[in-house]
Amino acid sequence: MTTSSVIEHRLKQLESHLEQENPVLLNAVQSFRKLDHIAYRTGLLAEDESHATQIPWWPLISILGTFSAGKSTFINDYLGEKLQRSGNQAVDDKFTVICYSNQHESHTLPGVALDSDPRFPFYKISGEIEKVASGEGSRIDAYLQLKTCSSERLRGKILIDSPGFDADAQRTSTLRITDHMIDLSDLVLVFFDARHPEPGAMRDTLDHLIDKTIQRPDSGKFLYILNQLDTTAREDNPEEVVAAWQRALGDRGLTAGRFFTIYSASAANPIDDEALRNRFEGKRDTDLSEIYERMQQVEVERAYRIVGSLEKNARDIEEHTIPALTELIRVWRKRTLIGDAVVLVLALAAFLFGSVQLDQWDGWHYRADWWKWLSETPLRLFLGALAGYVVWLGLHYGVRRLAAKSVASLARRIAGQQGIRGDLAAAFRANTAPWRSIFSKRPRGWSRHNRRLLGEVLEDTDRYVQDLNDSFTNPSGTRVEAVTQDEPVIGEASAPSRA
Repeated sequence: MTTSSVIEHRLKQLESHLEQENPVLLNAVQSFRKLDHIAYRTGLLAEDESHATQIPWWPLISILGTFSAGKSTFINDYLGEKLQRSGNQAVDDKFTVICYSNQHESHTLPGVALDSDPRFPFYKISGEIEKVASGEGSRIDAYLQLKTCSSERLRGKILIDSPGFDADAQRTSTLRITDHMIDLSDLVLVFFDARHPEPGAMRDTLDHLIDKTIQRPDSGKFLYILNQLDTTAREDNPEEVVAAWQRALGDRGLTAGRFFTIYSASAANPIDDEALRNRFEGKRDTDLSEIYERMQQVEVERAYRIVGSLEKNARDIEEHTIPALTELIRVWRKRTLIGDAVVLVLALAAFLFGSVQLDQWDGWHYRADWWKWLSETPLRLFLGALAGYVVWLGLHYGVRRLAAKSVASLARRIAGQQGIRGDLAAAFRANTAPWRSIFSKRPRGWSRHNRRLLGEVLEDTDRYVQDLNDSFTNPSGTRVEAVTQDEPVIGEASAPSRA
């Protein structure tokens, strides 16, 4: 099966799944196909890639925080199963993807199960790890694992449990995976330990997560949870603990967001005072109820996130990628012309120096024997000029290649700085093919047809948002049938569809 056939097969599988689950997203796959066509023509995507396979189509909930903040206990309570190990130390030092299975017995699979399966959010993450930590890409099992669980609360969604920010020695790789996980998630729960609310204990989390969160356009998907509040019951000062915690976040610039205070009933410290116990339990139950409700709503958020990703990819191509590619072509053209001029000047200087040394000039008259022979007939002069042009062409293309090589490294740097999706360097190299003129200002594949196609994708995204709004809202007061969510069961050997 060819690479293009593999991609088409995956997209058809995805469409088959979405046909029953969400017709709006089914139509979105066609728009992703349009976007892929543009990316193939411009060289931004290889034939074995698709924009549709670069995002998870299953709702994702990520759980982050410092170690001993109660993440694993929260997950176990939510699922109703003791799936994750819990304790006061860093007991889980891997990213754990938790997926529904119809088998009652839970299974733990190695990281390669995630790295090699395009249906999961960590597909080919080993390559990303290798970029920041040489040699670590081959140790994917040290970073990731997949667990299955039969809890009905997990049906139709994925939970991702992360190691504590301050519990892992391979910090650079861990933070790279964390960023990737956050970008893909529909909901992010950030846990803090009520026993250590002061800024010093949360330094790593604050430095890496909070500082970035306040700049994100999707900051609303973050819930900040102060866990294990029951440990403050003896002093009866939960308000002071919460205030200290919120001050620590406020000092980092995070003044908005949803804040919750909870603790696990299964691991709680006994509270003897009945009135105090009722007070703590009431607050806990209210906040847990809201957190669980948000976790159940990720299906809706997932639909908007996918349409938003489609729109972002389309706008990035139009507003960032194509302008960057056009600028790279301009720089390449300039460097090539400068190189041509330098080669021409050096060749002329070498000719003049050599001919003077050989005494081939009579005043301003060039009297070399080879020139006399060459200029005797028009045919000889034509063949001589043709040979000279061929030599010059070889030098010109050599200069083109050198200039293109230097600009390709610049393309990789620009792509990293601007966060450009797609292979900008490959797209640039496609514009330096020998048959393309250096004076072509329009990037390859950026034709009038493809520009119109991109406009259609952007129009599609507006329509999809309206369709989603019609599915979940009813401003006119008329009866609207909601989109049905017939979520299939994920067996041990199957997984959420990611195309």
